[in-house]
Amino acid sequence: MELKHFIDTQDFSKQELLDLIELIRMIKKADKQGATPRLLEGASLAMLFEEPSTRTRISFEVGMAELGGHALYLKPGEIHLGVRESLGDTAQVISRYVDVIMARTLKHETMEGLAKYATVPLINGLTDYNHPTQVVCDVLTMIEHAPAGKKLEDFNVTFVGDATNVLSSLMLICTRLGMNFTHAAPKKYQAPKQWMDWAHENCKVSGGTVRVTDDPIEAVKNADFIYTDLWWWVGQEAEIPERQAAFMPRYQVNKDLMSHAPAHCKFMHCLPASRGVEATDEVMDSAQSVIFDQAENRLHTEKGLLVWLVYPRLHRPSSELKAVHKGQIENFLESKF
Repeated sequence: MELKHFIDTQDFSKQELLDLIELIRMIKKADKQGATPRLLEGASLAMLFEEPSTRTRISFEVGMAELGGHALYLKPGEIHLGVRESLGDTAQVISRYVDVIMARTLKHETMEGLAKYATVPLINGLTDYNHPTQVVCDVLTMIEHAPAGKKLEDFNVTFVGDATNVLSSLMLICTRLGMNFTHAAPKKYQAPKQWMDWAHENCKVSGGTVRVTDDPIEAVKNADFIYTDLWWWVGQEAEIPERQAAFMPRYQVNKDLMSHAPAHCKFMHCLPASRGVEATDEVMDSAQSVIFDQAENRLHTEKGLLVWLVYPRLHRPSSELKAVHKGQIENFLESKF
């Protein structure tokens, strides 16, 4: 069977992404009824982390267990990707032990290197460029909180803040699916031309729209969903004072900014958040906030991804074949002991 990785939503068509989301919804429904099928019985997942994580680790580890499989956590510093051993060797060795790999790497190039050599499905758990598992979860959350009478292609999504890895992924999946996407940020921190070019190409196929502006009030006036993220990431700590000065207070998602959006508008954040910085407690804990629905949906999303990638590849021997091997091994042991 053809090997599929999940590195970038750009690698998949609109229909493939919708099929994946439908699978996730089915698995979530089963979970809510306490009837999650153990579709990955006996399968193993290796989780490689170059930095710590809360949602990514827990959602994948719990998800794999609930599907009947096993997850192995390789914490930051336990495996030095490309240092003590080449990426190629690491990917090929781990592929001999497990059925699927999830990696969270600081550099996207590391993810691409693992994908080049892995012989089992590889899932991108986050890089400095993108966060595809998060935005599949986000689209699921949007569908669950869809404004009355609106279909997916009618959604207006506004991201207020820095051009983060979440922004790149959200912009690309929304335009891939035909939504209307707006990025509001100071000019220095707006989505780069390459991302915009990819998004425009998506829109030509899907019928969606994409735009960028430095006016947050204008950006949210028709928003069904307002999304924000941290204003700085790993390695940008020295820029914090400059970034705070650029974003605060105009681009903070607070009660005033939300008041310029339609009453039905929902607030989203991938978490973790710097409360009181990119968004206020008043917004994050309001009735308009769906941030904890998002966080929960990471679990259902990881389950769906694991099933989507691994289930078709699993070998399921017959009970007769299992009995043959069991008998041979037991006979050997009885003859020796």
